[in-house]
This record gives sequence, C-alpha cells and structure tokens, in this order.
Amino acid sequence: MMSLPRSGSDAEQRESSAFAHLHEKVQRWVWSRRWRELHDVQELAVEPILAKADVIVAAPTAGGKTEAAFLPICSSLMGDAPDGVVVLAVSPLKALINDQYDRLEPFCATLGISVHRWHGDVSAGTKQRLLREPSGVLLITPESLEALFVLHGTKLARVFAGLSYVVVDELHAFIGSERGRQLQSLLHRAELLLRRHVPRIGLSATLGDMRLAADHLRPGAAEKVKLVVSAGTGQQIKLLLRGYRDTPPGPGEADAASGDTQGPQSDPPSADVRAIAENLFANLRGRHHLIFANSRSSVEQYADLLRQLSDQRRLPNEFFPHHGSLSKELREDVEARLKDKTRPTSVVCTSTLELGIDVGDVESIVQIGTPPSVASMRQRLGRSGRREGQAAVLRLFIREPELTERSPPQDYLRAELVQATAMVRLLVAGWCEPPTEGALHLSTLVQQLLGLIAQYGGVRPQEAWGALCGSGPFGGVNQRLFAKFLRALSEHDLVEQAADGALLLGVRGERIVNHYSFYTAFMSPEEYRIITGTRTLGTIPIDYPLVEGMYIIFAGRRWEVVSVDPGGRAVEVVPAAGGRPPSFGGTGASVHDRVRREMLCIYQSTEIPAFLDATARELLAEGRAAFARYGLGQQRWLQHGDDCLLFLWAGDRVMNTVLLQLVARGLKVTQDGIALTIEDATTAELSIHLKALADQGPAGGETLASVVQNKRSEKYHWCLTEELLSRDYASRWLDVAAAHQVIERLATSPL
Repeated sequence: MMSLPRSGSDAEQRESSAFAHLHEKVQRWVWSRRWRELHDVQELAVEPILAKADVIVAAPTAGGKTEAAFLPICSSLMGDAPDGVVVLAVSPLKALINDQYDRLEPFCATLGISVHRWHGDVSAGTKQRLLREPSGVLLITPESLEALFVLHGTKLARVFAGLSYVVVDELHAFIGSERGRQLQSLLHRAELLLRRHVPRIGLSATLGDMRLAADHLRPGAAEKVKLVVSAGTGQQIKLLLRGYRDTPPGPGEADAASGDTQGPQSDPPSADVRAIAENLFANLRGRHHLIFANSRSSVEQYADLLRQLSDQRRLPNEFFPHHGSLSKELREDVEARLKDKTRPTSVVCTSTLELGIDVGDVESIVQIGTPPSVASMRQRLGRSGRREGQAAVLRLFIREPELTERSPPQDYLRAELVQATAMVRLLVAGWCEPPTEGALHLSTLVQQLLGLIAQYGGVRPQEAWGALCGSGPFGGVNQRLFAKFLRALSEHDLVEQAADGALLLGVRGERIVNHYSFYTAFMSPEEYRIITGTRTLGTIPIDYPLVEGMYIIFAGRRWEVVSVDPGGRAVEVVPAAGGRPPSFGGTGASVHDRVRREMLCIYQSTEIPAFLDATARELLAEGRAAFARYGLGQQRWLQHGDDCLLFLWAGDRVMNTVLLQLVARGLKVTQDGIALTIEDATTAELSIHLKALADQGPAGGETLASVVQNKRSEKYHWCLTEELLSRDYASRWLDVAAAHQVIERLATSPL
C-alpha cells in the first residue's frame, strides 16, 4: 500500500497517485481522519471508478471497501451534480443500510451530498419527500427497490434521471440465489428505463471465481468488469479445532448441568454439548466473541446453557442469542452490546451476524459444527482480528457420534470432522466456493414479469422476453420456453392477453402484485408472534406444534406457553424453569466438489493438521483407519449388510444426479452424507447398473428431474407446469456432465 500525503508539515510524506485524483474536498476529509495511507483496494479502485467502469472490489472485512467505492464516487459528483438520485446503493439487510448510513452521512455531509435510507422502518413521509425532491445517495434493499418499480413506475425516470453509479454491497450474499437474480433484473430494468448504461460497483469480502462474480454483476459482459482484489491482509490466523464424542448424559448429569431446574418437557443436553458450553464459558468470558451455530435451535440451546452456567456461578450473563426469528428490538440490543466495549458480550448467532453489520472488532470467532461453506467461514473469520497487528482467531467445535455395532460406515469415517478439516485447509489456501452457473430461476422470472407488467401497465410478449431474457439476466430462457412459461401463468390467471396482444395482469396476478409480500423473491414462512406481557420476543414457524402448557427455549430463556391465538397468530409465554429449543426448519448448505475431493486427500494422507486438538486427532485417526479398512482408496463402493454404499467424493449436485439416474433404473437410493446408500443391492449388481449408465451417455436433466416429487421449493413454483419445474430443478440441482464423468470412472473401477 502507498501512503497518503498528510495535513501539516510532515517531512516524510509518500506520494499516492490515486489520492491525487480525488477531489480536494475528499482529500481534506481523508486528512481529517488522520489516515496514514490508503488500503490497497482504495488505491486501485480510484481510476476505474472515476472512468465509469463496472468494478468489483473484493477485500477482507474492515478492508476499506466502502471507502474504496465512495471516495472516487463522491469525487466524481463534486462538479455539476445531475438532478435526482445519483447513487443507488443496494444492501441485503436493513441493518446494513443503517450501518452504511451512519458511515456515509457524516462524510457526504461535508461534501454537500445528501444520503437517504429506504426500507420498511423509514416513514412514509420521508419517502414521499424523496420522491418529490430526489437527490444524493439512496440506500435500499432489493425488496424496497421492487416496490418502487411497482408503486411508482411512472415517476422513476425522473427520480433516477441523474443516476451515475449503482453500488451492490455484500455482493456474495446475492450470487446464485433467487434474490440475486431479482436484483440483477431490477438493475437491468433500471437501465432500460433510463435507456443508458449505469456503472455498477460490487463490494464483497468473500468471492470464489472472480469471473463468475463479474458475470453476476454484469451478466453477459464479465470481461469488461474491472477486478480490484486486495493482495491479502498479511494477517496471522490462529486456528483450533476441538473434537467431541457425542455421548448421552450420565445419571444425575442433566440435573447438575441445569441446577436441577429442567422442566417436565426439557431434554437434557448430551455430555458433549454440555462440554462445549462449559469450554465456551471458561474461555470467552470477559471479552467480545461471536459464536456461530448452524441453526436457530442450536443458537437457543447454547445461549440457554451459557446463561444457566452464569446463573449457577452467580455471575452476570454475557451470552446472548441473535437470529432472524428474534424481534428487531432484541437483535439491536445485542448489536449495541457488542459495540459497547465496556460490557463483555459473546453472541451465539446464525448467519445474521456474518454479513457486514458493524459490531466492532471481536476477539475470536467460534464455529459449532461444520461450517455451511468455506466462503461463509472466511466471511465469519473476517470479524476477528481487525486491528493492526492482531491475529484472527477461529475456534471450531466438531461433534462425532459415539460408535456402536449398528453405526454406519459414514460414522466410522468421522466425516463431519474430516469435512471441517478439509474446509479449514481450503480456507488457508485462499479458496472458496464459486457461484453455480446456468440456473434458470423461473420462480423469480414469474415475479419479475408481473412486476414489469405492473410498472408499465402492460407489455408485449416479445418486449417482455427481450427485457427479461434476451438482454436481461434470465438468458437461459429462450423464446420457445418463454411461450410455455406464459401459457402456464395464463392458466393460473396471473396474466392475460389484451386484444392488441399486450400482456396484462390477470385477476389473480393483480391480487398478488397488490399484496406487500410480492416484493420478496423468496418464500417467507407463515409465523406466530411470541409475546410475553406487552413485549414481542420474535416469531416461530406456524407449522411448529404449540399447545398450552408446553415449555420452550426462546431468546436464550425458558418459557411456558400459556395461550395460543390461531386467529391473531400469537403465542403468549411466561418465564418458566424448563424448556427445549423449537425447530425452525431450514436446510443445510450444498457441499461443493472441491470440498469432497479435499476430504479424499485427507483420508489418503498421513499428515496430522497442527490445528487439531488431541480428541480431534484421535477421531481423524479413527476415520483414516476405517477408510483403509473399507478399502476406499482402491474402490468407491462397499457392502454394508443388505445395502451397498457408493462413495463418489463429489459435490451434492453430482451426487444428486447419480442418485436420480440409479432411481430411474428401479433402485432405492438415498444420500447419507458422503455416500449414496443403495438398498437391497450388492456391489456386483451396482457395477452392472453403472456400466449400463456409462454406455447410455449423459442423462437428460429434465428427464431425471421428472422423477423428483418435491420440486416446488421456491415462491412461485406452484404456478409452473411439471415440464417447467423439471427444467428449473435440473438447472439448479443437477450436474449431468460431471456426473457422467464420475459414472464412467466408476464403471471401470474394481469391485
């Protein structure tokens, strides 16, 4: 990095060519901050942003990405700024918008540039004033931007007349998702409205394949996107992976763990869960930490155990839960505690604190269970060690089941521990998952077509296809498929065709568009509110069984349900001694091919990673011994009782594809972690099936998907035909080409 010229008479100032291109007022603001130098991405981003290029700025958390974008953006606006909103900054969370507002508003105020927020917590009066007199920087979520198009489509050409830049914060949070495709479509629709190109700047701390990320930012023109990537933090990373054996509590241990306060419906924690909680309590008290669990239920369980330990030792509680089902008030209270360095606070959380919400520096990151992905682990680790010279600290806690005579080979292989080890190795090597290519996202196409019709009052089919598919982000949908798509929507009365050929909203389509839930591209579960007195604690899925007299753990505390109001969708609770965490639903993350290949390398190696504790080393040795005993270094299948296990050492998309091909041949197959289980089959029989599949050539994705019964996983899948659902499923969850390569190798493998 290069140093900045500093104010005053410093004799040993180093020159910064990038700094010299910033506007004088921007330079003065930098001097007022007493910055000694720009971060590398801040240096590198100035020229392409001032040149109005599309840019991706990738750097670790606290690497100065926001300033990398807005120092040159604001410099370019210091001349004759155009009328209207000049910068549209999109963030995935309202909390991130509030953080960005707090960071940008003081800076922009010194330059005479206004900054506005637009989300559900902003008053209608404030929004109306912005529509009447648009100006400056607008911070907004994709859902609020969607609402602007639907409700104020005729005004937006004036509101965004002077739009000079689009900034997408936390770009990685959008890539590959329905919400990400929605944002791509909205940005494209904005350019169609303005009839011109608007430079896009993507900010992210975690990206895999940079070119795929560039294609997400500017579909079809990735080669023109300038990549500004930090050379690295040079930061030391301290890692420790602790292994635990999952053992049930012994006699009297449950009461000892909870101070004999378990209620009649409480499930005592297993010995290993309790041991993890005690380790966290002993090592984290007195400082600030983030403890990531893989589910909201686990968050509640560990927050409750840690609070119980505090009560038993008559110490003030420092451990608090944070997840999306808790009320905004409770989440903000916890975030405020993290920022307040006078009160030690450790937060047990889901991915809600993974993104860039500013909670200040924390001493360490804890991951309980195998991380969802390498990218997620990297993002979380970036929360720690943000001060100069401070190491980032990651503690992983991995539970493996106690082995019995009935344990499956996957348990003997200690797959959870090996997967976590593989992900840490890939993290250290600088790799993370790239986005999935080729997904159609037909559910989001339904939403975008309805929104486009609502925006203009009607649109011709050819124009709709051109805007959304031909030049838009749904490029995988050709005109023939789009015609089938329109017919499906017409059959459900979502769209209708006028006499002149224009597409209009059908009766059902109008009802959908006019409901506030239309603006989200993803499916939101129906929920009950959890209330104590006059205070709302949060929400719980409506399909979770709730009855009067039951006990639950929520918001890190124990409650008794005293009433359930189905009509008002409310549950009243009072403090209680017992409880168990509710199930919030949700599914795990898909595992990438590279992770499974790294697992195979670990099994075949004799190296013992230095970051494993004694128990983790024992578990790894057990897994490697089982791998050798099963002969998995020479073959990919083994007989287990009446079943045959097939180890592909491939990602979930490939495993899913092979599974469906075997099912299509009449076999009963399930995916059990790292293996496919083929019921009532021998290895010889499986070999015959695999050779037949190899001879057939690559399978048809749509044909394979047609046997899947539960393809309706997205918001508007209900209105698609079976053919469209199969096409959509295959594009997202199958990898036919890679699966065929795996099958060809298996067909020549020894029994």
